Amino acid sequence: MLSPALFPLRGARGAMPRGNTQLRQRVSENQVMDTALARRRVLRRQTTDAERLLWRLLRTRQFWGLKFRRQHPVGPCIVDLYCAECRLAVELDGGQHFTVDGLMYDGRRTEYLAAHGVCVVRFTNRELFENTDGLLERLRQVVER
Repeated sequence: MLSPALFPLRGARGAMPRGNTQLRQRVSENQVMDTALARRRVLRRQTTDAERLLWRLLRTRQFWGLKFRRQHPVGPCIVDLYCAECRLAVELDGGQHFTVDGLMYDGRRTEYLAAHGVCVVRFTNRELFENTDGLLERLRQVVER
């Protein structure tokens, strides 16, 4: 779970406003929301070639009439592509995901998402570039379940 302590709060010297705890909690939640929104915007601007290609194939209901969103938040996670109708997250994995730390991090994210009813499908960038039709077919099979 995200901790408000990870996100500095606005105000005098970053201090939490004094007074009502509900007000402090609301300010803290808004700060987290502002930070998460800013992070998603940065991720959308800095997409990889693989994310751009897959987004072109899935956007505007081109894939089985399903609506996908880019860099969508699910709890503390921001998934590459998300379909709310299917509760499906599509993750594209580049080289950094195949380190020990990367695999552990991805495992924790997948567990969190699965615990919240989201099916996670992972593809490598290489799979996308070398076998786009096969990748879309596998995605179609997941959607049909």
